[in-house]
This record gives sequence, structure tokens and C-alpha cells, in this order.
Amino acid sequence: MAELTLPRFMLAAPASGSGKTTLTCAVLKALMNKGLKTAAFKSGPDYIDPMFHSRVIGAKSRNLDLFMLPEETAKYLLAKNGRDCDIAVLEGAMGFFDGMGTTLKGSAYDLARLTQTPVILVVNAKGAALSIAATINGFKNFRSDVRVAGAVLNNVTAMSYLFYKETIEKETGIPLVGYMPHMENCNFESRHLGLVTAAEIEDLQKIISRLAEQAEKSIDFDALLKIANSAPALAYTDMQQQRLANVKIAVAEDKAFCFYYQDALELLESLGAELLPFSPLTDSKLPDCDGLYLGGGYPELYAKELQDNESMRQSIKSALAAGLPCMAECGGFMYLMDYFRAKSGEKFAWVGAVSGETYMTERLNRFGYVTLTARRDNLLCKAGEGINGHEFHYSDSTNNGDTFAVAKASGTKEWEAVYTTPNLYAGYPHVHLWGNPQFAQNFVKACEAYKNK
Repeated sequence: MAELTLPRFMLAAPASGSGKTTLTCAVLKALMNKGLKTAAFKSGPDYIDPMFHSRVIGAKSRNLDLFMLPEETAKYLLAKNGRDCDIAVLEGAMGFFDGMGTTLKGSAYDLARLTQTPVILVVNAKGAALSIAATINGFKNFRSDVRVAGAVLNNVTAMSYLFYKETIEKETGIPLVGYMPHMENCNFESRHLGLVTAAEIEDLQKIISRLAEQAEKSIDFDALLKIANSAPALAYTDMQQQRLANVKIAVAEDKAFCFYYQDALELLESLGAELLPFSPLTDSKLPDCDGLYLGGGYPELYAKELQDNESMRQSIKSALAAGLPCMAECGGFMYLMDYFRAKSGEKFAWVGAVSGETYMTERLNRFGYVTLTARRDNLLCKAGEGINGHEFHYSDSTNNGDTFAVAKASGTKEWEAVYTTPNLYAGYPHVHLWGNPQFAQNFVKACEAYKNK
């Protein structure tokens, strides 16, 4: 067992919509402005916020999901990504105690408990007064194995904050460490779903700078740092992976394909893979590679551009037919099908490595956490082996595959998924390769075998 001294705190809230994402971004930027090397961590499976933190703010950002990852793995990844940083900021998801169904499993609380991270509660105080104290007291006392170390009031004026501060602290025993006022034109949460253009990122960076300037005025960063430094040493198990091969894996990275867990990509690198970014939208063919990883994203928004890049489509189809190992998730799986059918009814030719068509629907399909258990041997695992994952997509297809038995984490629904051939794994579920590193090891070994062949 190893230990790491890592100053850290978690920003959590009573419910979604309290402003914790906006506050997290403001605090991250302000900490970086102070010269602190800062790491960010997001509770849950969300790809968007970590991508936002890294591309717009410039902070190292990772996911820590306690359904997708075993507990010891989550602690290791927190230590791995935090060891070269001055401070770590964890952002909770949903309400602090909101886990899977009626349980605490996978909640922000669960992550704070596991990592012994002090919590700063973000309270939307608009239209409230002494009720703020009742809210803070409720979260402070609901569970005794986490420490609510402070609170920030959101959507309040400086006058209101100063008027109520002493009373709220007296009633709760919890220090208020600052506030954020309502700021016009600084609500970006519904605008960063793509981060697809340099102009959009530049605009968002300006908004973040405004938020950080305000945070530096109205939040007590000395108090934040004191709370962060009060976190106990993080005990973790070293899970560094052994290099298995020397291979090149092409990774689709552009406006259409952008959903990856950075820790999973780094896992492939630690196993011996050199990752080669390429664009199915703009490049004419695959780079010289021994494997292919097509992640999720927004291929439906670029259906015509993907169709028009015929040379890339043919390059991928020919490579897969020749046995190139390929892992494709969600949007990447969609792109490998014969056709995409838009809501207008127009059809677009895509790669054609998987027979059938994919199409958009009016609602989320099979949304939520899932368990995947292999029904037969495949590229990534043997029959009976499994991994946890999640699904989040407004599309569906006529050929979702049947290699894995998939079940809702709640146990309320079961179905089959993932289309496979000896060299292809393609399906809607997103997985985190650190959830079962054997999947990553088998992928790299398959790439090595293909290279040697």
C-alpha cells in the first residue's frame, strides 16, 4: 500500500442545477491563475466536463466513476493523476447523495467517502435565507463518514452574503468560504456539448476568465487551500501496468469522434501502444497502424461529411477486412455501419464494415449504467468475462450485435449487444478500460499479433 499527500476538496451540491459546474470552472481557473498546478476530477461517467476542463481551462481532468471502476482502481487513478499536482478539485455529479436508484452507490458522497476528501457544499441560495442553514445542516448530518468542511452560496449578492454569513455559520458550525453572484451571459453549461471550433473555445475561455476574476474577489481561497490541506494522505495500491508490446493504434479524434476516457488511452500507452490521432472527417486514409479505436461523439451531426470522405471510408473497410483489430464504441460503432438514416429520411453511406443502418430516435435508448457479460469469446475477452459500462445515445441500429449479455445495473432490463468478428468489437455501450484492464491487454496483444502477421 502506498500513500500520497494530495491537497484536495470536492465541490458538491444538494441537487443538479445548483451551479457547481460553473463554480468548479471558476475555481479551477482561479487556482491556475495563482500558479498552482491543478488537477480536476469528475464524479460519474460524463465525458463532457473533463473535456471542457482540459480544452477550455487547461487543467488535467479525469473521470472517477465508482460503477465503472473498482474502488481501488479509482483511488489509484486519483493518485496517479494527482501526484505531480499542487491541488486536486473533485466535482460531484447530480445531488451529493444521489447514487444508483435509491442507493448511495456511485454518488459523489461515495467518492468523497472512499477518498476521504473534504466536501465544500455549493448551495443555490437564490430566494432563501435561514433555510440555507437548514440545508447545510441536513447534508452535514445525513452521513457521518464524510466531512462537509465548508459551503459556498451561489446566486446571492455581496450584501445578502455578508448579512446572513454569521448566522448561518453559528447555526451550522460550517464556515462559509464565499459566494458567487448571478452573472449575465456566463451560463455556458448548455453550450459546450461539442467544443468543436476554436472560436467557440476562445469565447468560452473569455467567460471562464470573467468567472475566475469574480471568484478571486468573492471566494476565500486561503480558506479553500486550508480545507484542501486538511485532507489526509491518500492510501492506494500501485497498479502500474507492464509493457506488453510495441504497436501503433490509430485513434479517431475530431469534431465527430471525441468521447474518450484519457486514463483509458494512457492505459493503452502504458501497455505499449503509440496512439496516432487521425480524423475520419478530413484525413484521406488511416495512418499506418496495427489497431484502430473509434470512440463516441457526434457522427450524426457530420453525416454528409463522413459520407463524402469516401477514401477514408474505404481505407477503414479494407483494413478491417484484412484483419486490423478495431474497438468501436457508440458513435464509432454507428460509423462502421452501411448507412446512417437522418430524421428527414435521407440516407448517408458510411463505412459498411457492419451490415445494417443506424438512425436517430426521439428519446434516449437503453440509457444508464449496464453490466456486460460475454456470451462467447471475442477480441477483448473470453466467454463469461465482463466489464461495467454505460449507454447514452439518441440513436439506434438494425444490428446491435449479440456477443454480450447486457443488463441494467438496476436489474430491471436485459438485452444483447455488441457486434463482433475475430478482429472487431463494435457496440453502443461505453466502457472504461480501467474497469477491466484485461480488455485493454487483449486489445494490445491482438494488435501485436496483427503486426507480426
